[in-house]
Amino acid sequence: MHTDDTLDALFPAHVAALVDRTARALEATGTSALVIGSGFLHYRFLDDHSYPFTTNPHFREWVPADDAPGSFLVIRPGARPVLVFHQPEDYWHKPPAAPSGRWTACFDVVLVREPRDAREHVPAGAAFIGERFNGMDDWGFGAVNPQPLMDRLHWDRAAKTPYELACMRRASAAGVRGHRAAVAAFRAGASEYEIHLAYLAACGHTEAGLPYPNIIALNEGAAILHYTDVQHTKPAARHSMLIDAGAQFRGYACDITRTHAARDGAFAELIAGMDALELALCAMVRPGVHYPEIHLAAHRLIGELLVSQGIILCSAEAALETGLTSVFFPHGIGHLLGLQVHDIGGHQAAASGGTMPPPAGHPFLRLTRTLEPGTVVTIEPGLYFIDLLLAKARADGRGRNIDWAKVAELAPYGGVRIEDDVVATSAGPENLTRDAFAASAA
Repeated sequence: MHTDDTLDALFPAHVAALVDRTARALEATGTSALVIGSGFLHYRFLDDHSYPFTTNPHFREWVPADDAPGSFLVIRPGARPVLVFHQPEDYWHKPPAAPSGRWTACFDVVLVREPRDAREHVPAGAAFIGERFNGMDDWGFGAVNPQPLMDRLHWDRAAKTPYELACMRRASAAGVRGHRAAVAAFRAGASEYEIHLAYLAACGHTEAGLPYPNIIALNEGAAILHYTDVQHTKPAARHSMLIDAGAQFRGYACDITRTHAARDGAFAELIAGMDALELALCAMVRPGVHYPEIHLAAHRLIGELLVSQGIILCSAEAALETGLTSVFFPHGIGHLLGLQVHDIGGHQAAASGGTMPPPAGHPFLRLTRTLEPGTVVTIEPGLYFIDLLLAKARADGRGRNIDWAKVAELAPYGGVRIEDDVVATSAGPENLTRDAFAASAA
């Protein structure tokens, strides 16, 4: 486990890498300087309560501060980055603490009481990346969110620095604590809501601190891919739990899914089969691999699992060719992961921009790039019993190759998904999730 001292030791090299990336991006796009806004608090309609603050990921990549609305980062080639930190005079709310710690040595830090006071630190003609704000037209920006510049910065974000990977290992450790607490609550007979509370307590997050809303689905709810309708009542019968829940550390996310059966039997066997094929897919996460190849391999392996479990009556090859596997596995195999759960740039063709669409027939694949060293991706195969898709298969003829009695037996369990976070390295895949589970069991 990386201590804070280790993280602080890695941070200067991380900033140096960002300085180099940004300088190259500025030169390539003919931009003299860059200003990145952290974002602002936004208030509910006709109310004086704000929504939870979410930091602009471009800002968060540089600044490991959780609470910095109204702040700006100024980057000029050949000069130290300037952090213009907004610390309002406020006695109604607790103002953000002034930046402190070893990481601040990488910046010239300026405190301002009002965001508009940052204007004097902004170079004329600088590009701005962030959300628009009142009065910004008078700041002299040369461009706002210029796509050619953002394309280059987004492209580079896929390969993580050692500091970023250390943060993601810490996030994984917190997420695993939550998952272990959640499955214990499930085994003890808790409701979805009670399982959610156990998860939050174990990983040390509030709901606002989660990287995405927890998916905690008992029984048939697991067939809803983004199930967030957490129930307080306990089901009359307990068959299964699918939990897709993550954690964050210094803004970097983990994204972990596990499925649990209430008892031994056909669904437990389905989980075991999915776990084995998921590990085989994780082993493919290596530099130079075209990510869609992993997605197509997932369909082949899921087809074989459907055959072995007696759910479909044709061959795995025929199921793939006719789109039958997509009835049971309708989403992509995964996505980029980092400062955002679905990290940006997954369909980008090159640093200069452009897009690479998913393979024909697979519109929901979020990543079409070739993996490079340091790329972090999720691998999340699934197999679900979704009424809408099953009805379509029955109507278009594909249903003749489905064992409907077997589907009826398994439908009360909803579905199964296993998800790990994996780093492509020259030494082979580093499975952040499995490593964190192993460490927590030691």
